[in-house]
Amino acid sequence: MNGTWFRRREVVAAGAILGALLAGIGSGALAGSIPVGVRPTPTPTITSRTLPSASPAPIPLRTCSVDALSSDSRLGNMHARVMNAATGEVLLDRDGATPNRTASVMKVVTTAAALATLGPEFQFTTRVLRGADPGTVVLVGGGDPTLTDLPSGETTIFGSVAHLDELAALTTAAWNADPSTSGTPITTVLVDTSRYSGPDWNPTWNPKELGDGTTGKIATLMVNTGRADANENTSPRDEDPVGRAAGAFARALGGATIGSGSAPSGAPVLAAVSSPTLAQMLPQILLHSDNTAADALAFETAIAMGTGNSFDALDAAYPLALATYGIDTSGMHVVDGSGLSDSNAVSPEFMTRLFAQIWRRDANLGLIFDNLPVARQKGSLAYSDRFTGDNAIVDGRVWAKTGWIDTGYTLGGIVQAADDTALTFAIYALDGVDSSAKQAIDNWVVGLYNCGNQLANW
Repeated sequence: MNGTWFRRREVVAAGAILGALLAGIGSGALAGSIPVGVRPTPTPTITSRTLPSASPAPIPLRTCSVDALSSDSRLGNMHARVMNAATGEVLLDRDGATPNRTASVMKVVTTAAALATLGPEFQFTTRVLRGADPGTVVLVGGGDPTLTDLPSGETTIFGSVAHLDELAALTTAAWNADPSTSGTPITTVLVDTSRYSGPDWNPTWNPKELGDGTTGKIATLMVNTGRADANENTSPRDEDPVGRAAGAFARALGGATIGSGSAPSGAPVLAAVSSPTLAQMLPQILLHSDNTAADALAFETAIAMGTGNSFDALDAAYPLALATYGIDTSGMHVVDGSGLSDSNAVSPEFMTRLFAQIWRRDANLGLIFDNLPVARQKGSLAYSDRFTGDNAIVDGRVWAKTGWIDTGYTLGGIVQAADDTALTFAIYALDGVDSSAKQAIDNWVVGLYNCGNQLANW
């Protein structure tokens, strides 16, 4: 009994000693000393983890579709693209990378190319030089489509423009101020039309457009863009624009005879008049879709780019002129500057990217934005057949260029959606379509307005 009790006492005592030691270590009483046979508990190592500075932006859940509107049979063979103007994200695509005919939406491309190449202060200039023979002056056409034969002080659809009677008065004054010609009559006017070459009528255009009054011939010398009525957008056009302008100038000089020719090298300039600036012409070109003025700018762009001075020079000139905007022009084909030709080809993809820069007012492109038609407010989008009824919800929220040719209706521009997202878009309704396509296009654009950044590509 006593031995057993003693052994139990030893076990209890040993346990008490071990407990005291552990308590001392835990309380720091024996800090710096570790009892024999007792292994210290290792201190855990904490490894720091680098966290991202910002979490990825949430991907919008896009559940709003315009597929039913895109399937409207009135749109024919539809090509379209929609892009978030601020982010560049493509929200909807229906064969939008394929270059195709644009109709008058082409005028946006033309004015963008002209602004990049010629600048907003560019002016067409018509000059009169002294001829080689006695009594002869040379009228040098500068391509000015806005020059008028109306009396000085009167305006045209382009506003205040250069007048032929003013040019004749300046010519007469310079002629009489020179002692070598003072007191002698001007008997002959030679006309120099060498600034442009090739046909004055694009072979891909329908000849009926001339009589219908939608466009005129492209000549270095003309008055009122060839219009019979200088203040009507649609007016029959001249068969011989050069002859009409030269005749008006000769009569203003007192009845000189007319011929063709050029001035000798270094001949002095007797007089000159200039058109409104490119910037001042934009309202008529974009709001009212002036074909002739757009094509004159296209020719001047080609001359500035060094590719030529005819319709054939445009296809090479446009990619060079548009390069400043950094948008891929692959597949682009340019036959005219107005968009009247079925042979033009520009993709909706290109148009949406260009409109994004127009919306941002890059370079001088803000001038285009300021002169785009606006839904129910100005230009061709204020006509009585656009954005009517329930579609009036986009009043003042759509800036876009309209287009129409025999084989299609088009629209391209910017819509400020209901959620305030700026969307750039281009839609071509092609092949077997009629004027009812305009209603279907308007419905589709209103669908974009309603969807905003929730627009789904299905």
